[in-house]
Amino acid sequence: MRLPCAPRIAVATLLLGGLAGACAVTFDPPDLGEQYDRVARYHGPERNPIVVIPGLTGSNLVDGASGRVVWGAFTGDYARPARAEDLRLIALPMNEGTSLGQLRDEVRPDGVLDRVRVKVLGIPLVVRAYVQILAMLGAAGYRDESLGLAGAVDYGSDHYTCFQFDYDWRRDNVESAFRLARFLDEKRAYVRQEGRRRFGTDPGEARFDVVAHSMGALVVRYFLRFGDAELPADGSLPPVTWAGAGAVERVVLVGPPNAGSLAALVELVEGHRPGPMLPRYPPALLGTFPSIYQLLPRRRHGSLFVEGLGGRAGDLYDPDLWERMGWGLASPAQEPILAELLPDVGDAGQRQRIALDHLHKSLARARQLAAALDQQAPPPPPHLQLFLVAGDAAPTARTAVVDPPSGRLRVVSRGSGDGTVLRSSALLDERVGGVWQAQLRSPVPWRSVLFLFTDHLGLTRDPAFSDNVLFWLLEQPRSRDPRSPNARRPASHRFRLHAPGR
Repeated sequence: MRLPCAPRIAVATLLLGGLAGACAVTFDPPDLGEQYDRVARYHGPERNPIVVIPGLTGSNLVDGASGRVVWGAFTGDYARPARAEDLRLIALPMNEGTSLGQLRDEVRPDGVLDRVRVKVLGIPLVVRAYVQILAMLGAAGYRDESLGLAGAVDYGSDHYTCFQFDYDWRRDNVESAFRLARFLDEKRAYVRQEGRRRFGTDPGEARFDVVAHSMGALVVRYFLRFGDAELPADGSLPPVTWAGAGAVERVVLVGPPNAGSLAALVELVEGHRPGPMLPRYPPALLGTFPSIYQLLPRRRHGSLFVEGLGGRAGDLYDPDLWERMGWGLASPAQEPILAELLPDVGDAGQRQRIALDHLHKSLARARQLAAALDQQAPPPPPHLQLFLVAGDAAPTARTAVVDPPSGRLRVVSRGSGDGTVLRSSALLDERVGGVWQAQLRSPVPWRSVLFLFTDHLGLTRDPAFSDNVLFWLLEQPRSRDPRSPNARRPASHRFRLHAPGR
């Protein structure tokens, strides 16, 4: 139907042109302290503690034997991938015929990466990572254990609890979900103790709210759906029981690669350099990390096309494709790296067999995890609510083609996203590659969605992120069950950040 008297002009052009001419006004960010101060000072027993889950590379890693930094600082005696002994320290072990879960080393997580220390041209720098999320939650009245114990923040006595969930982001995300289950069990006892101390009541089976960034979203989504249930050894899919949902009430997923990201493929093929003047992490090293394979896009979404296949999409979980293209652990050019990773294996052919065995296991695990997270499921319990924060203004790799003789990747189209994760991937939009319809079709039951005009790491620094997340956590009404005690009167509080070095 045509509107009467409507000129033949694009609606977007009409709106943008009219707004630009009539409303050329800029606004400062809102005063979040003024908006949320009163509710931040309210610490009734129905307020949930919160858990922060970082993404890939978002936790510090240290060597448990020597105490050396494996990841989290690029100054001092950190592990450098250019040195053979350090390369082995950063990599996960590989062994033919051994399951991924049995391949262990001495590296352990050591806190969420709130800031990265870097030395460039001899000058020490500090790059802010997850400090914005932690500062926002601190200002909202959440008491972070790690920062409080370190003396970085003086919370007084009446802030409520915030926990940082660190994990070894190199490892299988299912393992990390199991670790999350144990973590929440441990913290629940503390929360019950705090409830008795603060309010004189026992909160019973306390529930948590969660803020998870990037790959951390996959960890919490697996936990919610399956609890601590393992993926079946025969490759089948476990039933969705929502076993983890009893421990969680509200979940905010920030830039989640729910349908994968082409950036993961590029890094597995070409390696990764965290920034200018910083060391390069070679493909064979990254190829030892099962978690990165679990960020690969799905075939049905048409992310990769192999030249000469008549327009058919490539299956990124197919190890034969990796061997034909010479990617990652299957690349002949990575033989010198394999020799350093496997110094006790003198034969190049045997090293290749070990590497290919690891590749096959990692891809099979990634395929099974993706299918488990993507499958349609019964509705979650009514109390569980999932919120999404995603970017949709930065051009993001959508489609790539690969040249079979060389294995070289070439991005041929980009779409809306945050520069790393497509908007459609964050939504897990199953209209992509399927039958289009007007309304979103996704196996994730989103309660609310917020789109921001920024990049993957910038999502958490946008004032709109803080404003909306604080509303979701503090003010938006909840569906409560009879387990919740009556609210108490708000307590006064004081909150001050210590200056560095004090």
